[in-house]
Amino acid sequence: MPGIREKVDVCVIGAGHAGCEAALACARLGLETVIFMVSVDSIALMPCNPNIGGSSKGHLVRELDALGGEMGKNIDKTFIQSKMLNLSKGPAVHSLRAQADKADYTREMRRVIENQEHLTVKQTEVCRILTKDIADKEGIFEKEAIGVVTFTGAVYESRAVILCTGTYLNARCLCGEAISYTGPNGLQAATHLTDSLKELGIKTRRFKTGTPARMDKRSLDFSKMEIQWGSERVVPFSFSTDPETVQIEQVPCYLTYTNEKTHEIIRNNLDRSPIYAGIIEGTGPRYCPSIEDKVVKFADKSRHQVFIEPEGLHTNEMYVGGMSSSLPEDVQLSMYRSVPGLEHCKIVRNAYAIEYDCIDAVQLRPTLEFKKIRGLFSGGQINGSSGYEEAAAQGLIAGINAAMEILGREPFVLDRSEAYIGVLIDDLVTKETQEPYRMMTSRAEYRLLLRQDNADLRLREKGYRIGLVSEEAYRKVCRKRELIEEEIDRLKHTSIGASAENQKFMEDCQSAPIRSGTNLAELMCRPELSYEKLRKIDTERKPLPDDVICQVEIEIKYEGYIARQLRQVEQYKKMEKKTIPENLDYDKIPSLRTEARQKLAAYRPVSVGQASRISGVSPADISVLLVFLEHYNREEKKKSDGL
Repeated sequence: MPGIREKVDVCVIGAGHAGCEAALACARLGLETVIFMVSVDSIALMPCNPNIGGSSKGHLVRELDALGGEMGKNIDKTFIQSKMLNLSKGPAVHSLRAQADKADYTREMRRVIENQEHLTVKQTEVCRILTKDIADKEGIFEKEAIGVVTFTGAVYESRAVILCTGTYLNARCLCGEAISYTGPNGLQAATHLTDSLKELGIKTRRFKTGTPARMDKRSLDFSKMEIQWGSERVVPFSFSTDPETVQIEQVPCYLTYTNEKTHEIIRNNLDRSPIYAGIIEGTGPRYCPSIEDKVVKFADKSRHQVFIEPEGLHTNEMYVGGMSSSLPEDVQLSMYRSVPGLEHCKIVRNAYAIEYDCIDAVQLRPTLEFKKIRGLFSGGQINGSSGYEEAAAQGLIAGINAAMEILGREPFVLDRSEAYIGVLIDDLVTKETQEPYRMMTSRAEYRLLLRQDNADLRLREKGYRIGLVSEEAYRKVCRKRELIEEEIDRLKHTSIGASAENQKFMEDCQSAPIRSGTNLAELMCRPELSYEKLRKIDTERKPLPDDVICQVEIEIKYEGYIARQLRQVEQYKKMEKKTIPENLDYDKIPSLRTEARQKLAAYRPVSVGQASRISGVSPADISVLLVFLEHYNREEKKKSDGL
């Protein structure tokens, strides 16, 4: 049968935030890559909130930037307001959040994608994954992905396929009784690929998310709202961005609140909400609920925050953060107009809920490759996560590992002690996620070590070893580390005497008098003192970059806590290093409880550490597993030694 037939290295299905990172990673590593999308208008589309980052999400963006990803660079070029969140708390939870110019963000990412060497853009719907059966001698893989087929019948043979379909699979948008079978923002849905995944034995599920309405700026009364400004000094997301280039004139956002009238309108119309009328089948996100859910589940709250945020510099559309909904259009208008400042609002785009197919991510390895299908990877919202940042991080890791497999190199996996990305992926592939997964700082056990400010120090070298970070960028972070270590050493070895001048300084700072044997580092540990304040009595100080000073201060002030977490990581690493053979027959471990045996056989953990995090596997089961593995490894060694 005649038709187009091409050969490439990698096929990436979807061009959202995950797809862009996956495709760029593969292409930048020299692999011929084609990225498919239902519309070129969907490239790095921001169909919901017009921002990048936020609590914990900012950590993900800085980590993927440190590894050589693109999202951080792109938001630095296109933001209109930037803010460091949680500054009243400790550095572990400080997070960057930037308002994007939506149109500019998409346009700039599309420019990068279209001009990337080894990367081809193709607007067409992928309908089928091509595979072949394989005889894997270790009994791990059953099939191998060898390409894709498009709606027009074109065949693209490849060595790896990466699923980054976002919320497009069998998508439908709901606004009250009105249902449209489209993807986000009215773009075409992908209606064929789910059947192909099911034919391959991949378990799918139905999730739901939603987005608020967009308002005409000219119809809003900002005098009734609280103005929200960005940070006075902007910190860039990307470690490659010159900090001076992001010191721009920022636009304001606004804060208002719902009230009892708003809640009454919603309660009176719950029977018309697809969520409560039983029309919506998918499970929604717990940590980003619709306004209907907020009113029902938090009935004791008299008001909820509503953020009014600009969609860009060249549009009058304003995003109504905190009020996503699937209520009918007439109810939406009444509901929104009950909010102070929105009394005369005009809706440009109605709020809607979107349902879509995704997979159960426990079918994936920590590399984001399917356990039973070699060469088939999956990243982003198709894995059951929510958010642009979570998607981009997974896309990057899926892209890297697809490339590593093709190039015959070791797989790349970040564990929970190394990065938020490691926590994110470990949670997805190990834990039973029954709703769209959202990253939070509380999910990271070692968050004092995994701060957003030190992502380059933690991960830049890894990105360099992979091949996504330049020699220049790597040398820059090496020099930064040297400066930090040198300055900490200097502060610890600079003694401060109890002179009258120094005692006066301490008195002015409302700090205890200096005793004999004190150094600058010890003084910095006092809550009322800082690196900047000590400038007056630190006569040997040399000028240092702001990011170096930040690290010096944190490392000194939190030295004891950091040391404690490092000891905890050592214990964690011991369990992670105890690997489990992928083809281990758990039925041969008689002392395991039935539930544990079933769960371990289904999840196929790669280490004892991962096994311990599986729901239904108890500490007693882990003890049994450890004893069995010790015996198993001893017997395997005897075989290899010919005994």
